[in-house]
Amino acid sequence: MWEDVLRAVALGLVQGITEWLPISSTGHMILLEGPLAMDVSAAFASLFRVTVQLGSILAVLILYFSRLDPWAREKDGAARRRCVRLWGMILIACVPAAAAGFLFDDWLDAHLYNAPTVAAALIVYGAAFLLWEWKKKPPRVTAAEDVSVPTALTVGAFQMLALIPGTSRSGATILGAGLCGVSRPAAAEFSFFLAIPVMLGAGGLKLVKLGTALSGREIGLLLAGTGAAFAASMLSIRFLLDFVRRHSFVPFAVYRIVLGIAVLALG
Repeated sequence: MWEDVLRAVALGLVQGITEWLPISSTGHMILLEGPLAMDVSAAFASLFRVTVQLGSILAVLILYFSRLDPWAREKDGAARRRCVRLWGMILIACVPAAAAGFLFDDWLDAHLYNAPTVAAALIVYGAAFLLWEWKKKPPRVTAAEDVSVPTALTVGAFQMLALIPGTSRSGATILGAGLCGVSRPAAAEFSFFLAIPVMLGAGGLKLVKLGTALSGREIGLLLAGTGAAFAASMLSIRFLLDFVRRHSFVPFAVYRIVLGIAVLALG
């Protein structure tokens, strides 16, 4: 039991760190399922991968609660309208991935949750980040609140591609926003905010499919992994925002490509 708890904590830490960095949390979770495999059913392992993300979401809500709350006391009328508009853009960007996830979730689990797919996605999107940074132009949008409807739809389309393991939801959405002229920090923050409805919806869908008949042991593993993901996310979010204000995404792109090649070589 305690060995599985430690594995759940380790997986939660990995999820919390990699969820917000553009290097694919799901991809890392899949690659680590061998050495950190818990003694659980395949259905629960799938549920764990998704619901442990709730800890990561809680970190976003705590760090950005005032900014995302339209009724915060310090906001005047204009600030409230700006916040409501931001939520509108978030919901618009959710539509493509929500529809694709609902239709193809089971197929993706059955056919694409494997190391070769992860490796290919790591390499392809690593190269895409390098190309973006090479041809990057001065940003036209420097705040997440100023994302337009066309940009939100583009980000949503990129998020749909992130259903492929190894792509990275944060990486795909940041890349999509960046290609639309959004600055690195604003793109990262919009990606953080977009994760709230997306990951809550994905977790809810998994719970519905699996059912609510979880054992006490399984609940304990979920709580251990979720708590670890929350702690790691608090640090990871702050790190990424501080990093992209001063640096490019090139180190993450190189990491993705090297990891992808290593997975193919060792596979």
